Amino acid sequence: MASPTANPGALYIVATPIGNLEDLSPRARRVLGEVTAIICEDTRHSRKLLEAGGLQKPLISFYEENETQRLPELLARLRAGESLALISDAGAPTVADPGYRLTAAAAAENIQIVPVPGPSAVIAALMASGLPSDAFYFGGFLPARGGARRARLRELEGRSETLIFFEAPHRLCASLDDLREILGPQRLIAAGRELTKLHEEIVRGTLAEVARHFSTRAPRGEITLVIAGAGKETEPGNSPDATTPRARALAEMRARLAQGLAPREALRETARATGIGRSEIYRWWEQEKEMDPE
Repeated sequence: MASPTANPGALYIVATPIGNLEDLSPRARRVLGEVTAIICEDTRHSRKLLEAGGLQKPLISFYEENETQRLPELLARLRAGESLALISDAGAPTVADPGYRLTAAAAAENIQIVPVPGPSAVIAALMASGLPSDAFYFGGFLPARGGARRARLRELEGRSETLIFFEAPHRLCASLDDLREILGPQRLIAAGRELTKLHEEIVRGTLAEVARHFSTRAPRGEITLVIAGAGKETEPGNSPDATTPRARALAEMRARLAQGLAPREALRETARATGIGRSEIYRWWEQEKEMDPE
């Protein structure tokens, strides 16, 4: 039975390999071979992908700096009945990558949008992390500036879902230091580097351990961070009757206060010792009615 051809006037959102070219699906290869043209970030990078798949198609560059200029042209081509594919340099387009404005504009004009799913650094890192995957929060890239990054992490420190971020290698150590300071050194993390590539590395442990690992080994390549949510067990495989995070946090708070620390300092030290977010600990402590709001 012959495969259906690309629909006229449709925008295909096609996921491409994040490293290993064997991850390009048969469907993605077929669609890329059938569309009129391919919209991409870097034409040089995408041309190599097409050559590896034995494909030849016109490439249209589309990135943050030229999105506004190119958008009317692309919409006009779709309205005229051309089938176009949108790809990014790696992984799923529009996910922390250019393309959102194009898909939003196409949707607003009722142009058919067809997702062609495939490789994703977010999902690949989550699958291999060993951390809870029933609910997760993807935050894209952390802010580059330290103050903004720390403020963002403070907003998220009490979230119970697994947290996922992208990070650049030259900022990794600074970000791990901020994560350790705000979320606590015992919070579990898996750092996936160069996923699906020849030098793939997944470093698992506490924030303190992983920060120490990369402080002695200059990180290279693309990095995805998967971090346990607030209130999760700090050791994988704990038995169901093990001490709960709440009980540990409250016991730690009592011990810190007994040492003579002020409530705010005790809260900070408890977060560091348990790996649980300060907002979560404070909420539990308030529920115990043993600490007056400051």
